[in-house]
Amino acid sequence: MYSPDDTIVAVATPPGRGGIGVVRVSGPAAGGAAAAVLRAGGELQPRQATLTSVVAAAAPGRPLDQVVATYFPGPASYTGEDVVEISGHGSPVLLRQIVEAVVRAGARLAEPGEFTLRAFVNGRMDLIQAEAVADLIDAVTPLQARVAFDQLEGTVTATIASIDSALFDLTARLEASIDFPEEGYHFTAAVAVAAETRGLLQRTQALLANARSGRLVREGRQVVILGKPNVGKSTLFNRLLDAPRAIVTDVPGTTRDLLTETTEIDGLPVTLVDTAGIRATADAVESEGVARARGALEVAAAVLLVLDRSRPLEGADRDLLRETAAADRVVVVNKADRPARWEAPDVPAAGPCVTVSLREANDLCELRGALAEVLWGDEPLRDTPTLSNLRHILLVEQAAAALARAADAADAAAPEELILADLQDARGALEEVTGKRTAEDVLQRIFARFCIGK
Repeated sequence: MYSPDDTIVAVATPPGRGGIGVVRVSGPAAGGAAAAVLRAGGELQPRQATLTSVVAAAAPGRPLDQVVATYFPGPASYTGEDVVEISGHGSPVLLRQIVEAVVRAGARLAEPGEFTLRAFVNGRMDLIQAEAVADLIDAVTPLQARVAFDQLEGTVTATIASIDSALFDLTARLEASIDFPEEGYHFTAAVAVAAETRGLLQRTQALLANARSGRLVREGRQVVILGKPNVGKSTLFNRLLDAPRAIVTDVPGTTRDLLTETTEIDGLPVTLVDTAGIRATADAVESEGVARARGALEVAAAVLLVLDRSRPLEGADRDLLRETAAADRVVVVNKADRPARWEAPDVPAAGPCVTVSLREANDLCELRGALAEVLWGDEPLRDTPTLSNLRHILLVEQAAAALARAADAADAAAPEELILADLQDARGALEEVTGKRTAEDVLQRIFARFCIGK
């Protein structure tokens, strides 16, 4: 892991040009490093924005940029350490020079996620909240942002802390009973142990109840668009994205590789995959595209199968209908603006069938609704899901399994030592969720996905 004793610096705003760019400095020497590069005319006052200039590292004494510097003394800062944030003009060149000046003053470049890691290490947030920071930054839909912000506010933390507190009280009483067997003390009866454990199991299961919804919100789903050449797959891809992402021509075989883009369907992220038209071909490149299309079908959560209503159904259409019959599927009957050569009832029933004209500027609400129903059906997405992170879900499932074993053991009047072992396993899993006892390699993996500057 990174050294917590260093003073670190990084650009905290996204790469590229902007009106403002922020350089963040954190660590025991943050104030001194900032003072070495600023012309503040005195010490920075805590939590007061100070208009000043930055001195260039290459030419000491020459002003580089006019900035606003703000000093946040620890522990009441984002990282729990002394922090100075320097807000300058959002030129990548200027921001890089500010960082270089601070490095020359004794700081080092921050690693990805190191500011938030320090906030975790210094007790400013637990691991659930730290992971929520990354989720909030990565959010692409309002619902994703809302779930991440609720977790950052401590909704999951409070629920798990409540369960863990009750679990700690129960294990303490069992341990006391084991520690004083010769006195005949029993700080809790076997019937009470079983009842309390069942109650904790129910609370844990309630936490898991909407975990699938949470994963849907956080991770989204992948949808592959299939069909013969020239049935309108790429047009559908563009219409759902509301952008001309895929090339559309009348020449069969225009799309030869997989095109992927993320869009929003009913508030949830969906990765759309446009594919090569499925047909037999002697072209080596197109054949590879067809093979990749079939490979995408194997891992997709749902299929949009596009059929051309203006041409008779062919063997290739029926083959695709058979291949996708077991998949979660929406059949898109395209080219409704042309004379029909067949009707929707001719399509074998397996999932919804929606008739559209993709050439016209008509609304795709019915198609989006059908796709949403196929993807998440009756999942209760009205309320914000509590759990969304797979790591959290797996650990809470471990805790629930351990509590179930402990409850069964208590019902069978098993020795207190056996019950206690399962209860301690449950506590260990819950503490891994919040980071109280998380291995170093897990922390490295979690914070490595953060952006530099956060």
